[in-house]
Amino acid sequence: MSTGTTARENCADAIARGSATVVEHDGRISGCATVIGFFGHAVGETSEDVKALIAAAKEFAGPGFLLPTRNGELFRWCLANGLRVTQPMTLMTRGLYNEPAGAFLPSILY
Repeated sequence: MSTGTTARENCADAIARGSATVVEHDGRISGCATVIGFFGHAVGETSEDVKALIAAAKEFAGPGFLLPTRNGELFRWCLANGLRVTQPMTLMTRGLYNEPAGAFLPSILY
């Protein structure tokens, strides 16, 4: 995955805590989630990878999870599967921002 060192380190920390989830495609890891929730994040090479991570979640930690609505395919899939928008928010950053390659669920912590 081309999601950067930080995402790999955060997933490694989540693996050590026992809270990580990964998705495998064609014999290799194509997505990882620290936890599906407000304070966790997930990355995948494709929207299908992130869908698998969301679908595999036993629960959503905290008040739900953050989903960039610019990923219309993933947003529509969530709505079609019974998830609902409860709190629209705006992603803001200080300094240079590089959107991750692939699909992702951001976190308020990372």
